[in-house]
Amino acid sequence: MPEVNWLAIIVAGLIPTILGALWYGPIFGKQWYHSMGKTEEEMVPNNMPLTYGLALVAAMLLSFSMKMVIESMHKDVNDAGELIFGSFHTFGHGALHGFFMYLFVVFPVLLSFSLFHKMTGKNIVLNAGFWGLCMALMGAILDGWV
Repeated sequence: MPEVNWLAIIVAGLIPTILGALWYGPIFGKQWYHSMGKTEEEMVPNNMPLTYGLALVAAMLLSFSMKMVIESMHKDVNDAGELIFGSFHTFGHGALHGFFMYLFVVFPVLLSFSLFHKMTGKNIVLNAGFWGLCMALMGAILDGWV
């Protein structure tokens, strides 16, 4: 088992909440509401603490699992035949790991979900852009902050 930087996992787990507040707020909030045919008032969660709390738990689970996947990609065997972890850690390399996890795992799920829920193309692009950036940033933190 690789050593785990729990502070990096927590900080990376906060990225979806922080970026989401900006992305779906002042940056693309109006476009996002319009893409769903909703008003800002209609999108307020019925139970805000529960909604944001569960979203935060999900983000922490994502952060931890991303760290484990990144570390499993960084394993090597030394001359004595022992398994070692941590062969190459940089912020840029981590961003690449995060983006590829998004591209090959999250994006197909997001796209399939969006198509069957008849979301608009604009809504799909807004959500896909958010998660692509989010996971690249998370990967950068998880791999670069050793």
